[in-house]
Amino acid sequence: MTNRETYDKVFIDCFAVAQDQLNEKFVYQCVTAWDSVGHMGMIAALEDAFGIMMETEDIIEFGSYTIGIEKLKKYGVEV
Repeated sequence: MTNRETYDKVFIDCFAVAQDQLNEKFVYQCVTAWDSVGHMGMIAALEDAFGIMMETEDIIEFGSYTIGIEKLKKYGVEV
């Protein structure tokens, strides 16, 4: 599985969305499941999937599907 496939799978599994919903318009609270609790679950799933530990500032700033791709680069994960 590629890093992009892994990244997308986390979003699909955490937020019960379809692959075609994952784009620049997929942002925090755009779906009911992406609330504060869902956000932390998604972060934990990403950390597990990529073997990283994100800093608090990055977790707070992780407000969209596309921002997440940029945040992961900081941890050596190219999506």
